[in-house]
Amino acid sequence: MPQSLSNVLVHIIFSTKQHRALLQNRNLRHEMHRYLAGISANLDCPAIIVDGATDHIHLLASQSRTIALAEWVKELKRASSLWAKKKSPQWRDFRWQAGYGAFSVSISQKHRVEEYIRSQEEHHRRLSFKDEFRQILKKHSISFNEQYVWD
Repeated sequence: MPQSLSNVLVHIIFSTKQHRALLQNRNLRHEMHRYLAGISANLDCPAIIVDGATDHIHLLASQSRTIALAEWVKELKRASSLWAKKKSPQWRDFRWQAGYGAFSVSISQKHRVEEYIRSQEEHHRRLSFKDEFRQILKKHSISFNEQYVWD
């Protein structure tokens, strides 16, 4: 086959450094989501949805066949941190956590994950980010050590 084709859907989750609620301002939060979608698109990884809560984001996107996952996430964080620091005085010390979670999504589950991401604000009225992330790790059968998951 002379052509390389793929459709790899990835659900990426990462938090602000120390889970600080830096994304409280809803308008700024939505601007951050749009900016992250733009970065992802520039990397040929079109975002399907970006949303989150005051201390973390969820991004569902199609991963380009030409970029490694780690490089993709690194650029999302790097570029959005620089943008945030220039965007608002309340974000002058903005930082993302060092780690992230990335989870494969079957095309048959795409709409379900989209809805889950879309309902983040409501979802986090009942559940903390840490509890949510623990549940996702367990659902994906990922072993983890609490000592190294949070920063």
